[in-house]
Amino acid sequence: MAAPTVQVRPAAGKLWSRLLLLGPAFVAAIAYVDPGNVAANLTAGANYGYLLVWVLVMANAMAVLVQYQSAKLGLATGLSLPEILGKRLGTRSRRLYWVQAEVVAGATDMAEVIGGAVALNLLFGLPLLLGGVIIGIASMLLLALQTARGQRSFEYAVLVLLGVIAVGFMAGLFVNPPDAGSALGGLVPRFEGTDTVLLAASMLGATVMPHAIYLHSALARDRFGFSPDPAVRTRLIRATRFDVLGALLLAGIVNISMLLLAASSLRGIEGTDTIAGAHAAVSAALGPAIGVVFAVGLLASGLASTSVGCYAGATIMGGLLKVRIPLLVRRVITLIPALVILGAGIEPTLALVLSQVLLSFGIPFALIPLIRLTGKREIMGIHVDSRALKIAGWTSATLIVGLNCVLIALTIAGQS
Repeated sequence: MAAPTVQVRPAAGKLWSRLLLLGPAFVAAIAYVDPGNVAANLTAGANYGYLLVWVLVMANAMAVLVQYQSAKLGLATGLSLPEILGKRLGTRSRRLYWVQAEVVAGATDMAEVIGGAVALNLLFGLPLLLGGVIIGIASMLLLALQTARGQRSFEYAVLVLLGVIAVGFMAGLFVNPPDAGSALGGLVPRFEGTDTVLLAASMLGATVMPHAIYLHSALARDRFGFSPDPAVRTRLIRATRFDVLGALLLAGIVNISMLLLAASSLRGIEGTDTIAGAHAAVSAALGPAIGVVFAVGLLASGLASTSVGCYAGATIMGGLLKVRIPLLVRRVITLIPALVILGAGIEPTLALVLSQVLLSFGIPFALIPLIRLTGKREIMGIHVDSRALKIAGWTSATLIVGLNCVLIALTIAGQS
C-alpha cells in the first residue's frame, strides 16, 4: 500500500492539531472492550468479587505501552508490523507465523460475533444463530463504510459505538456503586486457586489483544502515511501518545467498571456465570432500564469489535502472505466458525472465555517481535525505544509469558 503524504498543522494550533490527529488508537481500543472482555470480567467479578481488579489494571498499563509501540512502528517505518515480519521471515516461517496469527484473529472474531448475537437475544429474543447472521451483515455495512468513505469515516462510526459501549457498561455503577475499600483491596496481586489463574489469563487475553497489536501499526500508517522528514514523524509520534493514552484510559475504565459492577451487584447470585444470567441479575438488582442499557452496550461492542477484528485479519494476511482479499469477502468467510458454534448450541459465555485464553497464548507471538523491532535503531532510526521503554516492554512480555506457563502447569496438575 502506498503511503499518503503527511500533512501536519502548524505548531500555533497545538491543541486543535492534536485533536485532529486522534482516532487510530480509539479504533484499536475497541478490541479492549469486546464481548470477550464482558464474559471474562463479569465472570471474575461475580465469582471472586474484587480479587482480580489488579489483573485489569496491570493489563491496561501493558496495553498503553504495547499500542503506543505498535503505532510508533507504523509511523517511523511506513510499514505495518505484519509487513515488516513478512519481509524479514523466510517463506516457511512466514506461512507458519501467519497460521497462528490467523487462528488468534479467528478466535477474536468468533467471540465478537457470539457476543453480538447474545445481545440481540437479550434485547429482542432472537435465536442466537439468526443474531449471528444479523451481526455479520451489520458489520459488513460498517466495513463498506470504510471501503467507500475512507478510514476517517470508519473512525467516526467506531467512536460513536465506543461511546455507547462506555455508557452501557458503566451505567449500573451509578445505581449501585462498588465498595471503595474492597475495590482498592483488589489492587493487591494474588490468586485463589487454578480457576482464578484461568480467569486472569482470560482477562489478560481479552485486554492485551494480539490482533490489535498487529492492527495499530497499520491504522497509524494508513491515516498519516510516512514522512521522510524526521521532525514531522516526531510530532506525529508525540501526538500518538495522547491518542493512545486517551483511548486506552477509556477502555480501561470500562473494563474495570464491568468487574466492579459484577462484584458489587452479582456476587453470590446464581446463574451469573453466563452473560444471559448476568444480564438477568443486573436487571433484577438494578432495574430493567439498566438491563436494557447493558444489552445495548454489549450489542455495540459486538458490532464494532467484529468489524475491527476483520480489518485486523486483512492486515495480517496482506502483510504476511502479500495476498489481499476484499474486506467484505473476508467478513463472509470468517463469520462461519461463529455461526457453527451458535448453531451447535454451545454455551456462548464458555466459548467467549475460552477464546480469550487462546488470545492470551497468542500475545507473545505479536508482542515479542514488536519489542525487538522497535528496539532496533536500523529499523526505527531516531525513534528507537529508549532504555526505559525497552525494559518496560520486556518486563511486560515476561509477565505475560510467565502467566501462561503458570496456567499450563496448574491446568495439567488439575487434570492429574
